[in-house]
Amino acid sequence: MFESQVTFLYTLDLDRTTAFYTNALGLKLALDQGKCRIYRVSRGAYVGFCQRDDLAEAPGWESKVIFTLVTPDVDAWYGRLQAAGIPVEKPPQLNPIYNIYHLFFRDVNGYLIEIQRFEDPAWGQSELE
Repeated sequence: MFESQVTFLYTLDLDRTTAFYTNALGLKLALDQGKCRIYRVSRGAYVGFCQRDDLAEAPGWESKVIFTLVTPDVDAWYGRLQAAGIPVEKPPQLNPIYNIYHLFFRDVNGYLIEIQRFEDPAWGQSELE
């Protein structure tokens, strides 16, 4: 079982997106990673928006979604995926930019799935509020 779920979406304007989701929808910021901001939607469910300036030249960028599952044991899931014969596109590794430990693979529909652990101690603090 996973602890929580994060759906990451890209944006060309992170400040405008932040204003919409915090002011119009009332979502609370769970974690600010600089170019990505993650908002709590409900207990254990989050949506993250990541600034990508290069998207303007990429038609269809809006449909590119990363479905992220959060767990403290990324390596165990890596072993489970390998045992099931599921190809992993990016094996577990630390991403110092976002301070996460993660891996990537695709589901049967071609969606990009990320399994990750947040290394930032601020992650999960919104669960206590």
